[in-house]
This record gives sequence, C-alpha cells and structure tokens, in this order.
Amino acid sequence: MSRHWVDITAVGFFIVEWLVYALTLEHSAYGRDSLSARMNRYREVWVRRLLDRDTRMVDMQIMASLQNGTAFFASTSLFALGGALALLHATNDAITILSKLPIDLSTSPAMWELKCVGLVLICVYAFFKFAWAYRLFNYVAILFGGMPPASQRDTPEAEAHVIRTSRLFESAGRHFNRGQRAFFFALGYLGWFVSPWVLFVTTAAVVVVTWRRQFASSAWAAMAPEVAEGDAGVRRGQ
Repeated sequence: MSRHWVDITAVGFFIVEWLVYALTLEHSAYGRDSLSARMNRYREVWVRRLLDRDTRMVDMQIMASLQNGTAFFASTSLFALGGALALLHATNDAITILSKLPIDLSTSPAMWELKCVGLVLICVYAFFKFAWAYRLFNYVAILFGGMPPASQRDTPEAEAHVIRTSRLFESAGRHFNRGQRAFFFALGYLGWFVSPWVLFVTTAAVVVVTWRRQFASSAWAAMAPEVAEGDAGVRRGQ
C-alpha cells in the first residue's frame, strides 16, 4: 500500500478537483456568472419569445438540432465505454507493449485493471448524463408543443408554462454540461495510464481549460449583460 501512495493521492486529487469545480460552477455565487449561467438566461428569453408567436416551426427545428447533438454525445460515450472495456480485456497485451517502450511505464495487472475500471465508470456516468439530457430535451419539445397561443400570452397559465418550460430547459442543459465535463475530465484521467505525476498535471490542465471557457473566454465576454446593454444603447442612438 505504501508504494502506491502517489497513485492514491493523484486519484484523490482528480476526484476532489472534479467535485470542487462542479460544485463551484453549479452551486456557488461565483458560478452564477459563468457562461452556462448566462446562457440559461437566454433559454428563458427564447421561451418567452416563443410565446409571442404562433408559428413555431423554426423553434422546433432548433430544438431538434439540440436533441440530435445530445444523441451524438450519448452514442459517443457508448463507443468510449466499449474502448475502455477493450482496454480492460487486453490487460496482458497492454502490459507487454508498455514493457517494450523506451521509457519505463511498467505497471502491475491489478493496477492496470483498476485504471481501466475508473475509465469505465467515467464513461458510464457520461452516458447516463447525456441520455437523461436527451430525455429532458424531449420533454422540453413536448412543452414547446403545448405552449399557449400568442393571444393568451398575458394569462397566468401562460406565465406558469413559461416558467415550467424554462426550468426544465435549464435542467436539460445542466445534465448535458455534466456529460461534457465528464468527457473533459476523462481526457485528464488518461494521464494516470502514464504516471500518477502526469495525472496531477493533466487534471490541473483540464480544470484550467474548462474554467477559462466558463469565466474568461471570448464567448463568456460576448454574453456579458453590459455588452447587450451597450449594443442596445448604440441602436437607440442611431
């Protein structure tokens, strides 16, 4: 056990970083200014504007594209799961190949299988998240179809339907984001197959890259509320 303390620490670091990042993004005041949170506001904007028009074919086409994208990621996670199971099945072959490399990447069969099991669990988690997101997008499409006509947009029933649809829409996006996050961290997890020290580096790299996309990317800046207000002011000045 003592000789594997580096592996245990590296895996613990990986798990803690994933959990802390996810909790910060989804359950903290800091996370309420992320790119995902800013996009959630536009989900409600979309639903409210949908209520203002009777012809909604374009909205349903956009919804179908979201469903297709989610289905693609769900099927991709199954392929990744199959690859992880293949690695688990080919333990002896993998160890033989590693022993012939010019750098020392040797590992025991038990450790290799443990690494593969972890990768399998990440792929299973990603599949469940994408599959559930796909189901939720289906529900949102049904709610789109049940949207009251534009003539009833000022009724309490219409307002309740907008809120219900927006919340379900946000939930679908949240589960989709969790599935993508699992893919990103799976790439970092692959560092463990090289070395636990590499796992430290790849995990930190994944956190930095995903954090930057959520809080410091050009997309995040473009979705800032002050950008929309400034653009509106320019149009009013014209």
